Amino acid sequence: MERNLAERLKDIIRVIPDFPQPGISFKDLTTLMLNGKAFREAITELGNLCRPLEADLVVGPEARGFIIGAPLAYNLGIGFVPVRKQGKLPGHTHKQQYQLEYGFDVLEVHQEAIAPGKRVLVVDDLLATGGTVRTAIDLVEKCGGQVVAAAFLVELTYLPGRARLADYPVISLIKY
Repeated sequence: MERNLAERLKDIIRVIPDFPQPGISFKDLTTLMLNGKAFREAITELGNLCRPLEADLVVGPEARGFIIGAPLAYNLGIGFVPVRKQGKLPGHTHKQQYQLEYGFDVLEVHQEAIAPGKRVLVVDDLLATGGTVRTAIDLVEKCGGQVVAAAFLVELTYLPGRARLADYPVISLIKY
């Protein structure tokens, strides 16, 4: 019997112990992205999981949310909206500050990118603490969009990300 897709993909993801600091087990998704067949399978399966949500748009935060969000939007046949770091988008934006491990940062989205009432799927590569995606959700809602779910290739279940997103469905393909 063939192992399931999530298990096969997990074998491709490189795990680097003690990076970026002792005690952290870093999940390096670049090894999955390097494998064209596996990356396509991952995006296709994530698309299969997300298609029933009938989203109008995919939103992805800079930068790894672009890597997963844009091909997922293509797979679903819908548009992609980038959420960028402060000062990277021209025109009028909504801004949202969020906390990093050692300080704060700001994310922005074009005010006109998400029309009120649009159904939005927020996507990132990995769910850990949920801070970046929670900020992207707040920006979608400032635009008047309706967040239908948050989706990830990988979820670190031992961290509080899912709890931070408790008001939204969370979809993840691979769990550690």
